[in-house]
Amino acid sequence: MPNPLSRRAMLRATGAAIALPFLDAMLPRLQSAPSTFQPWDQSTVQATPRMICCYVPNGVNILEWMPESAKTNLSPTLKTLEPYAKDFTVITGIGHPASQGGHSGADTWLTGANLKAKPGSDYTNTVSIDQLAAQLHGQRTRYPSIQLSDMSGTGGAGHSHTLSFDINGTPLPAENSPRRLFERLFVPETAGDRAATLKRYAERRSILDDVQAEAAALNRRLGKKDQAKMDEYLSSVRETEKQVERMQRWVDVEKPKVDPRHLQLASQPMNGHDRPMWLDVMLELSYLAFITDTTRVITFEWSREAGGYGGGGENHHELSHHGGDSGMLNKLATIDRFHLSKLGRFLGMLKSTREGDGVMLDRTVVVYGSGMNSGKGGEHSPKNLPLLVAGGQKLGLKQGQHLAFDSEKHPPLANVLLTLVQRLGVETNRFSDATGTLTGLV
Repeated sequence: MPNPLSRRAMLRATGAAIALPFLDAMLPRLQSAPSTFQPWDQSTVQATPRMICCYVPNGVNILEWMPESAKTNLSPTLKTLEPYAKDFTVITGIGHPASQGGHSGADTWLTGANLKAKPGSDYTNTVSIDQLAAQLHGQRTRYPSIQLSDMSGTGGAGHSHTLSFDINGTPLPAENSPRRLFERLFVPETAGDRAATLKRYAERRSILDDVQAEAAALNRRLGKKDQAKMDEYLSSVRETEKQVERMQRWVDVEKPKVDPRHLQLASQPMNGHDRPMWLDVMLELSYLAFITDTTRVITFEWSREAGGYGGGGENHHELSHHGGDSGMLNKLATIDRFHLSKLGRFLGMLKSTREGDGVMLDRTVVVYGSGMNSGKGGEHSPKNLPLLVAGGQKLGLKQGQHLAFDSEKHPPLANVLLTLVQRLGVETNRFSDATGTLTGLV
């Protein structure tokens, strides 16, 4: 097997050498063997709060997921995470009161929105909790937040390919290619690329300035209802201009140096053979983004709703309509354990890396769950959603427990999200339909 091409390879002519772009030939051959990536022993950046939200579609086998009592956070499924039992809390009985259930869970998991709240509109979303954290912590990193998924872009209303929505409820596009993500995070631009980028940003700012001036003049001639719409539009324009300004500041800041040789960057999310490797490498890149302080906020939709590869070649979506069939429920539990094995590996990376007065996991909040509950009979309910929260002990989170609530009283998931974002340093007492913070988590 030929060796990978060196990233330092040059095209050489008489008296000149030109660096090659990042090529597939520079990557190791894709193999089905377990990843050889090893976490770093020591973080090189200042210990800082972070958050990653990991979403799995189609619910879980809730019968195998639920611990038998409030005295343990382990169950037949959650025993997969037994090595990290002291590092996570499973929360049962919470849900999204405003949700209609079904396969729109990814749209509302981090927003808690009533998608039909606006009269005359079939779909209206609100800001997701990660973006509140990004507003605070994104001022200090190259990327305020990163969105990942097995499908790139944003998807459609009710079948979102992203978990993240900005202050206006607009979906933020997700990335699904490990190679493109690596390039974005760690491959330096040439001088020519940087010059072109700065020129493009300058042109965008000029256009935005013109748009704001014209819109302000128009606004004075509009009625109150249209003025409200225009104010919302101008707010979006101003936010875009701020983003352009911050991107300009990072153009000449060198990217962290990361060796790609142990990363399976060629793996594809829609290839069943590649899927375990793809999950591994996307979580490895998330770890690297955190440890290099390239971002402090990540959302990762492991598979889209009403689809999704579950491991072992099973159709995850079909299994969510199990109708109480024991064979289908067993297969669903197998998928749940497969997913948790990947989460456990990620927790292990964070826990094995020293940082400050502890380890990376101490200040990294890891949220894992689904936006629907397939229940005992395959119903797609927004009640009793599967959810666990790991890490963040040095941010004040209590771990190693089962917080059990009455699902019929339907305490909102927004209470959990509000609690977490406060621990990340965001000063707010309100989020979505939260009625307060969650008792027992801090």
